[in-house]
Amino acid sequence: MDAQFTKKVFTSPVHFLAFGFGSGLSPKAPGTVGTVVAVFLYLLLSQLPLLAYLGMVLITFSLGIYICDRSSKLLGVHDHGGIVWDEFVGYWITMLLAPNGWEWIVIGFILFRLFDILKPFPINYFDKHVQGGLGIMIDDVIAGGFAWVCLQLIAFGVAV
Repeated sequence: MDAQFTKKVFTSPVHFLAFGFGSGLSPKAPGTVGTVVAVFLYLLLSQLPLLAYLGMVLITFSLGIYICDRSSKLLGVHDHGGIVWDEFVGYWITMLLAPNGWEWIVIGFILFRLFDILKPFPINYFDKHVQGGLGIMIDDVIAGGFAWVCLQLIAFGVAV
């Protein structure tokens, strides 16, 4: 990414949020780098009571629809690879009611990234057919839901 683009991300609040506080500027695997940042933010969010955590996920999802839509329109590119706010929310969905411990954070990370990258049905359907900010967000929300189910099954000792 050139200096002009980087400056745009760091000077526009919409781009700054959409690009995950700059993590989406990573030249390699911006979605994975964005998810790493989401892990650190999760460490703060995980201290909240359950209802507050759910509220934050709902707020960040709703905000994400707007900021991802606005950022992509300003850039003239639908779902630019550097837009990683959706990875934040998807990972936080994965980690809802996750057991405590770094091993669960890592397992959640791996599961979310697998579903987000592989996009099995119906994730791929929504990724291709829903436009705008909702379209950018929804595939990661569904990937987070799939990863959440798998994480819960693993946590309860059910073979996946």
